Amino acid sequence: QVQLVESGGGLVQPGGSLRLSCAASGFDFSTYYMSWVRQVPGEGPEAVAYITSRADTTRYGSFVKGRFTISRDNAKNMLYLQMSDLKPEDTALYICARGAYVGSIDSRRDDWGRGTQVTVSA
Repeated sequence: QVQLVESGGGLVQPGGSLRLSCAASGFDFSTYYMSWVRQVPGEGPEAVAYITSRADTTRYGSFVKGRFTISRDNAKNMLYLQMSDLKPEDTALYICARGAYVGSIDSRRDDWGRGTQVTVSA
């Protein structure tokens, strides 16, 4: 079955950086668009970024403003999110998701990971 396991979250000061990773298994990773989404308790998920299967196109949420970079390694079945200039409002559970997501999302899907917590605080 689809397995997506995130890592790399943690506590970081404002202005700091983190690199999130997602290990994918159980499906042909190289043929799927992939996304990072994030969720704050009490709110619905929102899309952070997606990347096409061949990594030739990426798209970011308007709030990213050039601070994040999504990438993938199809040979290793890995998805990444490099985040820099982090702000307190970036605090959320960051989730690896199969497929392409944009904007607000109505509900969690079965083919998402459990997420890794990112907390931005001084």
